[in-house]
Amino acid sequence: MTELKNLERELSRFRGRLLAAALFVLLCFGLLAARLAWLQIVRHAELATQAEANRIAVVPIVPNRGLIVDRNGIVLATNYSAYTLEITPSKVEGELDPMIDQLGALLDIQPRDRRRFKRLLDESKSFESLPIRTKLSDEEVARFMAQRFRFPGVDVRARLFRNYPEGESASHLLGYIGRINAKEKAAMEDWDEETQGNYRGTDYIGKLGLEQSYERDLHGITGFEEVETSAGGRAVRRLRSHPATPGNTLVLSVDMRLQQLIEKLYGDRRGALVALDPRSGEVLSFVSKPTFDPNLFVDGIDADSWRELNESIDKPLLNRALRGTYPPGSTFKPFMALVGLATGKRTPQQAISDPGYFMFGNHRFRDDKEGGHGFVDMYRSIVHSCDTYYYVLASELGVDMMAEHLAPFGFGQLTGIDLEGEVKGILPSTTWKKRAYKRPEQQRWYAGETISLGIGQGYNSYTMLQLAQALGTLASGGERHKPHLVREVVDVVHGTRRPVGDQRIDPVPIKPEHLAVIRQALVGVNIEGTSATAFRGAAYTSAGKTGTAQVVGIKQNEKYNAAKMAEHLRDHALFVAYAPAEDPRIAVALIVENAGFGAQNAAPIARRIFDYWLQGLYPTDEDIAAVQQGQSPAPLKPPRPLAQVVFKTSAPASAAALAPSGAASGVAR
Repeated sequence: MTELKNLERELSRFRGRLLAAALFVLLCFGLLAARLAWLQIVRHAELATQAEANRIAVVPIVPNRGLIVDRNGIVLATNYSAYTLEITPSKVEGELDPMIDQLGALLDIQPRDRRRFKRLLDESKSFESLPIRTKLSDEEVARFMAQRFRFPGVDVRARLFRNYPEGESASHLLGYIGRINAKEKAAMEDWDEETQGNYRGTDYIGKLGLEQSYERDLHGITGFEEVETSAGGRAVRRLRSHPATPGNTLVLSVDMRLQQLIEKLYGDRRGALVALDPRSGEVLSFVSKPTFDPNLFVDGIDADSWRELNESIDKPLLNRALRGTYPPGSTFKPFMALVGLATGKRTPQQAISDPGYFMFGNHRFRDDKEGGHGFVDMYRSIVHSCDTYYYVLASELGVDMMAEHLAPFGFGQLTGIDLEGEVKGILPSTTWKKRAYKRPEQQRWYAGETISLGIGQGYNSYTMLQLAQALGTLASGGERHKPHLVREVVDVVHGTRRPVGDQRIDPVPIKPEHLAVIRQALVGVNIEGTSATAFRGAAYTSAGKTGTAQVVGIKQNEKYNAAKMAEHLRDHALFVAYAPAEDPRIAVALIVENAGFGAQNAAPIARRIFDYWLQGLYPTDEDIAAVQQGQSPAPLKPPRPLAQVVFKTSAPASAAALAPSGAASGVAR
């Protein structure tokens, strides 16, 4: 029997299903409407910005790095543009090495280029553009562009390169720039947002010297360019741009021609020299020998050149003027004499009998003159450099009294020069020794250790920069100035000049009568003392003190014989001097490593420096060669006026390079 359907029940079920379906559809539309409202109303501003960002690319414009010029406007660091062949690893299809091989068939890619690229690849991220070849010629650019379609991820870019026109000269004070490494990138994350933003697109920063110390001034302000892009990322048109602001120009107090003269006078010898104006602290010359070519580092130094520099026994990368510490030898004696006067341990007339040695316990401290100097007062002790006089004085003073009176001159302290990486050196004291050593027996100060301190040996260890500042303090009657290499910073856009200027620091109180005794003796050194031969015939009066510092100790029953010693174990030659003696305008401290006597190998360099600075005279080539060999105390031939000398330095920067556009102002000299 056929069952009849209940139409009412079926109709009710249908209506229920229809209602459920309608509710489901309404819910879906409600969700869509809510999502649309969320996107169009609540997140409208955010999404509009994202859409605009996808349409518009902001490209940073890296500024021209600032120039560095000497006091006469000679350009020491500048920029030039060149094409580079660059690879973005993340965009390369397939393996890198086969593609580089194909590029090598098209362009000249040397093994050193490959090694540098792999080193950069290890230090960088895959999405960064890395150079495989720099300084492409126009022909090479055209050759690659014709085949560009074969090399996805490879492109030619125009970049600015740093250039140091004077090559190796003044390399330690200038420093160099190099590609930002991973450690530096991590350090940049701690910078404030504004500074980080200013370094967008920047691949190179200062690594050493002034390039590092004045990085923010030299970098400039990064510009930007807004470019409309297609869906494929191709630039369609430029919407707007803001040009980059070039970096500031550094005007140095250094005289580049004097700097190069000194480097010539050193020749192949190692050493350091600092010349400064005691009236202001301006550094006139800052020499560390041997030097290196900073241009090697600009686009990444190759492994062979780095190995040669880094493993050389002469340590050309060491900034000896800033970081090299040496025993000052007899150049320390004038300061010891001042301490003797200040403490009342000595009077100018008080004399000792010098038998040629000083006995302390069972140890004999020898004088440099066998048989001694006879009766020696303070004047003769400095003029003839009597060691015994200062052995006795040091024994009477004690190490802590010496340290107390020498510290105000800056010994064992940072000078605060505008370069990073300065070292303090060592001004010995009982407190210093307790901090320097761990074992109790090492921390104890022994009375015998004090004796050799009096002649600038023992634990004494200072930089030529410290010695030059101390001498400048003495020359200026106790006035102290912070040494500085930069004279002023020039804003090339607005033309404003920010003087670095004279920074006075606490003076050293020296009684005029004590100062007169020491200065008279220093003049005597260059007239009748150890350096008299070097200053024979000078048209000015100068003051100085020679020094010879031991590198290794000599046994009591042995005599020093340089000919029988390895070259790196021979004594250092030192000299400090200022001129004119009556109104000092230049003070010099220098060392020639392992050269022997300061009178023979260091004082002649100072003589040529003073001739140049005070009289405008330049030594002959024959004289320079003789000084390099330690064979010419006084000039062999009359020096030449500077006007007659043809210099190989670059021409002074034009006023336009140091002034804002449309203006011309003189270069500070």
